[in-house]
Amino acid sequence: MQKGLIHIYTGNGKGKTTASVGLAVRALGHGFRVAYASFFKKPDTYGYNEIGMLKKQGATVFTFSEGMPMANPQISPEEYHASTQQGLSELKKFIAENNTQLLVLDEILIAIKYGYISEDELLEFIENKPLETELVLTGRGATEKIKKKADYITVLSKEKHPYESGVPAREGIEY
Repeated sequence: MQKGLIHIYTGNGKGKTTASVGLAVRALGHGFRVAYASFFKKPDTYGYNEIGMLKKQGATVFTFSEGMPMANPQISPEEYHASTQQGLSELKKFIAENNTQLLVLDEILIAIKYGYISEDELLEFIENKPLETELVLTGRGATEKIKKKADYITVLSKEKHPYESGVPAREGIEY
């Protein structure tokens, strides 16, 4: 690829992370160098085994937080803000040094929605990424400015979900 494009998976429906993992698996299958960074979900804690599969297939995986303050009261807003800032800094260095062909920033948009990363910081990150790096952004609440930078935008919307009728999340399906 000569120019990496920008993908957004957003909306209130299930499947944003799953779609990004699917794209990462496809890229790995073609021999791409893939990095996957989680800004909200800690895979080991929440049982997101697809992240383990990405590691087994050769992806470099980063987890920058134990969760978000709204989902885990043991994490302070200050701690989460610091971890996301450190994460962006690490990723800038990593992609500059490692010729990453696909970079997924899982739940980065939710970090922006709640003000833990500024929209301008993400826009700067997008603007300064290596030209050949394909970039995937996931999470609810993609802003209009970020959408303008995207080449692909997929909005997942929920019409019906079994959780609403009392069916708990199921291993292998929801996590």
